[in-house]
Amino acid sequence: MGKARLVGIGMDFSATSRAALKWAIDNLIEEDDQIIIIHVASPKADPPNKQLFEDTGSPSIPLDEFREINVSKHYGLNPDKEVLNMLDTVSKVKKVTVVAKVYWGDAREKLCDAVDHLKLDTLVIGSRGLGVLKRVLLGSVSKYLVRNASCPVTVVKGNPHSCLPKICHLFFY
Repeated sequence: MGKARLVGIGMDFSATSRAALKWAIDNLIEEDDQIIIIHVASPKADPPNKQLFEDTGSPSIPLDEFREINVSKHYGLNPDKEVLNMLDTVSKVKKVTVVAKVYWGDAREKLCDAVDHLKLDTLVIGSRGLGVLKRVLLGSVSKYLVRNASCPVTVVKGNPHSCLPKICHLFFY
């Protein structure tokens, strides 16, 4: 076993981001690693402390606090039980530290900023699987990150309706 790593997981609480988390837990995370759940909220969101942390993101939120409804709402989050249960399990079984961090703005830019600011060893994200037209109009976050992030990026592509690990595929760009 090597040096403990900082593994970022892009999380918007969608089925594909849950699939990315599951893939990372099953295939990447090792004992003593640190998982940083990175959520990028809409720039229009207006939680109470947004102005304090708009440029640097929220302080790191430990898993125990991330579970608390008041703390999550304080940052404009709505984590689901499935994600929290996966994080609880991996923290106990693989003895990893789990924290969350919230940024506000464009997901592409803020995730790249997070990679640099947090000095991540790797970033794992889910792919929404946009069609060609939507990808051209909205842009692909995963494609942008693969090209611009300063660490390796793993894009986990899955069926958005059912992200069981056996149907999720891993793509390295």
